[in-house]
Amino acid sequence: MALKDRLNEGRLSAQHSDRGSVAHWRKRLLSEINLDDLAMLSMEQRRIRLEKVVGHLLSREGPVLSDRERANMIRRVVDEALGLGVLEPLLADESITEIMVNGPDNIFIERNGRVQRIETTFASEEQLYQTIDRIVSTVNRRVDESSPMVDARLPTGERVNVIIPPLSLSGPIVTIRRFPKPFTIEQLISMGSLDEATGILLASMIRARFNVIISGGTGTGKTTFLNALSAFVPSHERIITIEDSAELQLQQEHVLRLEARPPNIEGQGAVTIRDLVRNSLRMRPDRIIVGEVRGAETLDMLQAMNTGHDGSLATVHANSADDAVHRLLTLASMSEVKIPFEALRDQINAAIDVIVHLSRYPDGSRRVAEVSVVASRRHEEFRLEPLLRFHADRYEAQRRVTGEFHHFPLPRHIAERLYTAGESIPATFGIRRPADHGSPFSGGAL
Repeated sequence: MALKDRLNEGRLSAQHSDRGSVAHWRKRLLSEINLDDLAMLSMEQRRIRLEKVVGHLLSREGPVLSDRERANMIRRVVDEALGLGVLEPLLADESITEIMVNGPDNIFIERNGRVQRIETTFASEEQLYQTIDRIVSTVNRRVDESSPMVDARLPTGERVNVIIPPLSLSGPIVTIRRFPKPFTIEQLISMGSLDEATGILLASMIRARFNVIISGGTGTGKTTFLNALSAFVPSHERIITIEDSAELQLQQEHVLRLEARPPNIEGQGAVTIRDLVRNSLRMRPDRIIVGEVRGAETLDMLQAMNTGHDGSLATVHANSADDAVHRLLTLASMSEVKIPFEALRDQINAAIDVIVHLSRYPDGSRRVAEVSVVASRRHEEFRLEPLLRFHADRYEAQRRVTGEFHHFPLPRHIAERLYTAGESIPATFGIRRPADHGSPFSGGAL
């Protein structure tokens, strides 16, 4: 074969390869459409218009494809033109709770509490960077070597974290976390996350204006559980929610939602959770709900709980209920106001009533592992008394975690407070008799 023929054959082969690529048809699509006309349409109308155009292009110029291959190509080209390319089908799948892109060739998802790798990949690192630019541009941010980390939010509400080289040695990394689907306490009970008696007791405590802390590790469902408990706040109360990324979906009428703001490109303009907690105190709240405390704002939250804002709720990262109170102590000490540990301990003893600890188990399930009341008073070391503990059975691979919820009697002062508020106490728990103090069923100090 002559050199000229071989060169022509290579050129034809390259053209045929291009005709089978998403990038080629995206470029052809952009050359065919009028962007000004497209800007006047809604997102749904744009997608319909682009699908028709891509369909005509494939019929006129494209390779021979089966119906399934043709539909898949049209969807991928339109996703690349309008949305986030290969991530669009993953975002459309409601069973996926987290998307983890570890470079262009490694994409993992979390489904039903389990992480798994999928076959989908980006065509190149350049395509991944284009997707990242499209994400961060929606919040007027940029990602480059001078600003290699950014937090953003998709228009549909998902939370996005991006980190690129030189900080990442694994290439561009994108983590997309879907906001948890709101569940009611009844639904969580049916799923086995807690038992009915505990659900009734926690609902009574919320209505009786107990200050409740929800603790747990990453991905244990703290926000989901907080959202479920918030449903028991009376509808006539003025509620202020404070979050890093607005995830809570309260159903009451009088809800004011505040969201922290990160610094801009110049590093200015940040509004922290602490700023919002302080400001909320001037907004006449009946209850303050903090999505998560992780720093100096803990001190402001404790002071709010101690100054007439009973019934407040918050979440904190911790490994147990006992660890949660000590972590609150550490976080509160991170304030620039230098307060002795003993004084902060007294603040926690006076402010926190109940700690609900959530755990995530090997099968991906999430449960209330422990409910404890803060029984210590001022000038005392932390002392918790358990109301509920989940005892898991021995775990066997590929099987669901099973176990039992063990209930303990309520301390008398907790029972009296519920009774005074007109709330009932499930018979499963009961009330501790004075003679019970120090018995194995009294809980004791942890």
